[in-house]
Amino acid sequence: MFENIIRSLVNSASDEMMERMLKDPYNENLFVMATAAQKLTLRAIIEAAMRAQSGQVLERAYGSPNVQSPWEKVFLNPTQLFSLPTDDKTPINTGVTIGKNSKKPLELSMPIMITGMSYGGSLSLKAKVALAKGATLAGTSTNTGESALSNEEREAAKYLIGQYNRGEWMNTEDQLSRLDAIEVQLGQGAWGGAVPSITSAEKIDQHLRNTWHLDKGEDGVLKARLSQVNTSEDVVNLLNELKEKYDVPIGIKIAATHFIEKELDVILKTDVDYIVIDGAEGGTAVAPPTLEDDMGLPTLHAIARASKYLELKGVKNKYDLIAAGGLKTPGHFLKALALGANAVYIGSIALVAMLQDQSVNATPAEPTPQLVVYDGKLTDSLDIERGAKNLNNFLNSCTEEMKLALIAMGKTEFSQLNIKDLVTVDKDLSESLGIQYGGMPYIG
Repeated sequence: MFENIIRSLVNSASDEMMERMLKDPYNENLFVMATAAQKLTLRAIIEAAMRAQSGQVLERAYGSPNVQSPWEKVFLNPTQLFSLPTDDKTPINTGVTIGKNSKKPLELSMPIMITGMSYGGSLSLKAKVALAKGATLAGTSTNTGESALSNEEREAAKYLIGQYNRGEWMNTEDQLSRLDAIEVQLGQGAWGGAVPSITSAEKIDQHLRNTWHLDKGEDGVLKARLSQVNTSEDVVNLLNELKEKYDVPIGIKIAATHFIEKELDVILKTDVDYIVIDGAEGGTAVAPPTLEDDMGLPTLHAIARASKYLELKGVKNKYDLIAAGGLKTPGHFLKALALGANAVYIGSIALVAMLQDQSVNATPAEPTPQLVVYDGKLTDSLDIERGAKNLNNFLNSCTEEMKLALIAMGKTEFSQLNIKDLVTVDKDLSESLGIQYGGMPYIG
């Protein structure tokens, strides 16, 4: 009986609402909210409300929804008759060397690397250790991000790249000497390049305070510039000094922009081993939406331009190129390699894979970042060993699929990929990327 009463009430209310939507003028009609959402977008409405509530800069996780790298319009070219697929018995080499000209190059099992996500600035210590353990199981590297060197991450990672950063928490000889590669971080795709940010003292626990070498009550300050860098020449001197001092690979990371060739001109004055180009689709734990959505250059265009410019300058073999920013599938990784990258960095998708069966510990009550971000409500719920196993499985799955693609294209290693292995269904992309258009016969 009670159920019938409830149904009757709901039915009556629904009838009245439907009648009003069909008859009331727009200025009195609830349906105007639907048209407003179409015009303004639900995201802009929600973010406007958040701005109105706080009056503060917004901080959004995972990066921008404004994804403008049209990877789905680019295809890989398999061969069947005029050139045969790779024989089943032929081994496929999935390894990659980063810093081939250094005294201690990084020899990785795959061209997929875990990107910089910092302890404290982005992720919890447990999340960092899980990433390090997962990368180690897979035979690849992980990255400290803009943080200092924690003993826990160092012990968990076989191959650890450390970022010489604008917070200057890593920039001491005793820390740099314990790394497997040093990456000077001067820009990030999700942050529109380099801007200042502050982690307030009250958010910093004792372990992070000790790791960052901060005094009690001192904020963690990430500056727009390194303190000793005020000119382009200072950048060149810093990179060359690090290269001269350390035997491990030295790299530089910058955000992709339309000035990418001018930025590369500065880097080409140095003897660094590798260059990281972080496209506009790059992720982060927190960044202002304007910097995420409206600044930079999409990853696809950035990698293609960087690779072509290095080729034009005759230094493509001198510098290893690492693609970063929104790459999430084996197909993306392969296409980036064919465009000229030697390896790829992944972040957001690595976290998604790591959390796999642990996401239910957060949803639907909380979003999944609460399991991994430094000040997350659920960081204690993260199982490090399960996360490491999940990440290892993901990385191996991707690599195995990429091997199958190599076989279909008649290749035996990733370094054999080039732009001739790509075709596009978009004429503008054909012209800008320098790959053939699928609507016309093959030339060559």
